[in-house]
Amino acid sequence: MRMKLPYGMMALVVVAQMMVPPRASWAQDNRQGGPAQSGTSASFNPRDFSGIWDLSEGSRGISRRPGEGMPPMTPLGQKQLEANKPSYGPRAVPPSVGNDAVGECNPQGMPRILLFPRPVEFVMLPDRMFQVFQWHRVLREIWIDGRTLPADFNPDFRRWYGYSAARWEGNTLVVETAGFDDRAWLDHFGYPKSDQMRLEERYTRTGPDSIQVNMTIHDPKMYTRPWVAEMKTFTRVPRQETISEGWLGLMEELCVPLDELDFNRRVRDAAGGVRR
Repeated sequence: MRMKLPYGMMALVVVAQMMVPPRASWAQDNRQGGPAQSGTSASFNPRDFSGIWDLSEGSRGISRRPGEGMPPMTPLGQKQLEANKPSYGPRAVPPSVGNDAVGECNPQGMPRILLFPRPVEFVMLPDRMFQVFQWHRVLREIWIDGRTLPADFNPDFRRWYGYSAARWEGNTLVVETAGFDDRAWLDHFGYPKSDQMRLEERYTRTGPDSIQVNMTIHDPKMYTRPWVAEMKTFTRVPRQETISEGWLGLMEELCVPLDELDFNRRVRDAAGGVRR
């Protein structure tokens, strides 16, 4: 038997219902890593990196300052460094006379794309993790299914972002990547890498809204010993900052040659005194 509410009580119920915010659209309702997205939950799964993150502590370089902590280079590494002409750091030249391939919309490669100041979304699946980078809309696939990279891994087909296999050490995800295309630089300061480079990344979720990343570069062709990078911290991007035009998620921020080449002509070339 239903209980009849007095008219006054019914009015209060109606008013209360009117004050409840409307349900978000289907585009806004896709959660980014569960309830901890808002940063208010003290509990979290340390093995779940799901969500949209942004570099909050640490520089865009391998080290905080260009070359800081860098091991001595091999003769080949030094020769390649001198051939690279970046537009950032103490060796910077005007983009119009530089040779940074990114200026023509070529891939940034690893770990440079990870250090670029744009959000990256982590998508966790049972056998792998995807990293979706807003800048260039790059998709990186990291396998967590038991496969490993042989010590002599030397694939015929080189990848800009390499081949990645990971394992868990406690709650730290250890990612090993090799098989790189050596035309991409390590960072925007122009430090080189070879096709023999192996990159180790260690991801540790230290709280509901933070991930620490430690990287080590192993490249005996370019550096006489491993290069241990400055520790980077990624912070969860608040939900309200990932909504644009009522749409939840990463923006489409592509590097479009039609636009980039025009920008080079109008801005970069002009800054270097080049007129076309």
